[in-house]
Amino acid sequence: MSNMEPKLSIKVVRKVVAAAVLCGICSAITACGAPAAVKNSEPDQNSSVSVTSEQITTPAEQDEPLEEQSVSSAEQDAPAADDAPAAEKPEKTTAATTEKTTAVTEKTTTATTKAPEPVTESVTVGEKNALKKAKSYLDFMAFSRSGLIEQLKYEGFSDAEAEYGAANCGADWNEQAAKKAESYLDFMSFSREGIIEQLEYEGFTHEQAVYGVDKIGINEDDQATEKAKSYLEYMAFSREGLIQQLEYEGFSHEQAVKGADSCGADWNEQAAKKAQSYLEFMSFSREGLIEQLEFEGFTHAQAVYGVTAVGY
Repeated sequence: MSNMEPKLSIKVVRKVVAAAVLCGICSAITACGAPAAVKNSEPDQNSSVSVTSEQITTPAEQDEPLEEQSVSSAEQDAPAADDAPAAEKPEKTTAATTEKTTAVTEKTTTATTKAPEPVTESVTVGEKNALKKAKSYLDFMAFSRSGLIEQLKYEGFSDAEAEYGAANCGADWNEQAAKKAESYLDFMSFSREGIIEQLEYEGFTHEQAVYGVDKIGINEDDQATEKAKSYLEYMAFSREGLIQQLEYEGFSHEQAVKGADSCGADWNEQAAKKAQSYLEFMSFSREGLIEQLEFEGFTHAQAVYGVTAVGY
């Protein structure tokens, strides 16, 4: 029994091994069959994935089509740029617009820089008459500009009419000053300074007055003598009093002295005339009248002569 058990055991073992080997072979066969099935199923999976990958793109893949699209747009624009007629149309339009703008600018510039035509001012009847009146005055009398305007206004012309007449009468105001100075010297004596002041009083400017006096020329020594004589025609003076009066008129002291000494006055007779003029409006004693004559610049001897001559 004991010898049989080992033999059976070995047989059993062998059978078990054989069965195991058989099972391994079956398993191997089964394993070989599974990959084939898997391989057959992979194409379907790959096909599905391929469709999905075409439908879903990554950002990088999205950029690539945009770049391609930009390139395609550039390629489309390139023929348009190469197409000469299509490109020239806007250039012609721009050139035409520029030419028109330039022409308009040139016309505008020409119109702007064109010399303005003289504008004829409308002159009123009053202005015309004021002008005629101004010229008529200047035919026989000398006027300063302001003096002529005042005269026209005195005649009834308005300010504007008088201004127009004086402005358009063609007067040379320097020459008018010379004429005016000469007319004064025809009936009155003046120092140089005195006649300049008189012309300024008449409305001439200082420059015009100086021009007028210098043009006619003045001998002030002669004028001082003539002025002294003119004073003595209507008033009595002592020598000293006459010299002071001439200086007041603008003559220098030397000119005044020369005028007083050249006028031919009798100072005694001048004292008598002066005493008489005082007694015509005021009462004096003999001594009081002598003192008054001395106050006027007469000497004591001249004063006594004068008071005695009037009956004191």
